[in-house]
Amino acid sequence: MAIISDCVCSDVLVFLITFIICIYAYFKWVYQHWKRKGLPSLDPDFPIGMFKNLIWDPKPFSELNKIQYNEAKAKGCKHIGLFSINTPVYMPIDPQYVKYIMSKDFDHFMDRGFYYNEKDDPISAHLFSIEGVKWRNLRMKLTPTFTSGKMKMMFQTLLECGKQLSDYMENNSMKEEPVNIKDILGCFTTDVIASCAFGIECNSFKDTDSEFREHLKRNFVIKPSQLMAIVLGLTAPNLSRRLGLKTTPKEVADFFRKIIAETVKYREENNFVRKDFLQLLIELKNNVLEGDGEYQHDGKSLTMNELAAQAFLFLIAGFETSSTTMTFCLYELARNQDIQDLVREEVISVLERHDGKLTYEGIMEMKYMGQVIEETLRKYPPLPILNRICVADYKIPNTDIVIEKGTPVVIPVYGLHMDEDYFPDPERFDPERFSEENKRNIPQFSYLPFGEGPRVCIGLRFGLMQVKVGLTILLKNYMFTLNDKTKTPIKMSPASFILTVLGDIWLDAKRIK
Repeated sequence: MAIISDCVCSDVLVFLITFIICIYAYFKWVYQHWKRKGLPSLDPDFPIGMFKNLIWDPKPFSELNKIQYNEAKAKGCKHIGLFSINTPVYMPIDPQYVKYIMSKDFDHFMDRGFYYNEKDDPISAHLFSIEGVKWRNLRMKLTPTFTSGKMKMMFQTLLECGKQLSDYMENNSMKEEPVNIKDILGCFTTDVIASCAFGIECNSFKDTDSEFREHLKRNFVIKPSQLMAIVLGLTAPNLSRRLGLKTTPKEVADFFRKIIAETVKYREENNFVRKDFLQLLIELKNNVLEGDGEYQHDGKSLTMNELAAQAFLFLIAGFETSSTTMTFCLYELARNQDIQDLVREEVISVLERHDGKLTYEGIMEMKYMGQVIEETLRKYPPLPILNRICVADYKIPNTDIVIEKGTPVVIPVYGLHMDEDYFPDPERFDPERFSEENKRNIPQFSYLPFGEGPRVCIGLRFGLMQVKVGLTILLKNYMFTLNDKTKTPIKMSPASFILTVLGDIWLDAKRIK
């Protein structure tokens, strides 16, 4: 019996060794993919490719992207190959190649290649993720909700939420205590998005433990198991769907699907109509689109799951990106008092021209504030990388290299934004880069905070309007300086795909009126 047992163990050992050798040989062959095509590549780490130290020493995606970009740029590469586990990934370096991907040859790179699971995780199948004709049709239907007219319509709601922000700051200033600006602005954007999207009053400043806000925040805390699901979803989406992998936390998905369904039911049963984002989705669900004074039957309605997914996207996009941008902006203004003074002078000047009232037209007149926001988005782009996927074999212009259908593409937003060839002294916060005179010198497709081309962020104008309102309310009455509780230099969280500061940013707010 001992002899048989020894033989079995020996056979198992031989099998395992053979299996490991075969796997290693397979990866070695895969890692020659770009070399066989004649495209330079960065040395991958077996077996995770470009995701170096994903588990044992996680780095923020912005830092990882910057390292890869700088390494490629130092080698004089205009584009390079990478590897995500065993999947070849193409990354353009030169803005001209970025332009091919995002605009000029968009039809070959229409899809983001971002994982979603319509069956098991229906709330993940939103406009940001869905693909092909379905994306094009939905994008066309949703675009009307972000026109200038709709922005003006929602402006008053923004001001009402801004009143709560103003009241909170007034009460806090009496205590002469530092403010956790990230937390405060999160309350503001939660109230704005909840109100503009659904007509729901969250009162986040009073109800600090609001379920609505807590579930929003939870969505941006990525646990290791969720991170692995996202990486596997990007690498092998079809396998991931067969395995039923979900990227949205279950408690988050259940909460928002429930609240969206209840709101839709209430409106339909009570014939309640409100000119907001949700109303447009309800009209699409019911196969009726409101056009220029008349209703048009479209022939393609949204399901309840599809409606919930689009509403969820509006929530998460409007909440996190706007609050984070305002947080980074005030952090930089606290460090650069001369710039803060210039923004405040502009705010006061514009308000005086509008009888002391904050108006939509006044917000549009704040050009220098716009430059400050653009510079903030350069240093701290919400998404440090953008994803695309090749949907048809594509021959890269002026080369013999063909990118096969199904190849993922990574646009190095953070690497481009921190490239001194395009933005000299990139670590310096300098809004003058975006003055009318200097802006024309920035190469096309080297500045991509909202993406570019047909898949540019659909809520761009709403996001900027929200940021301007929040900053105006704060800067007209308060001078901000860094508090000692803020750990500098700030570091980015490795647990979020969106650029997010690790820890809190504490500021001192001194009343100036």
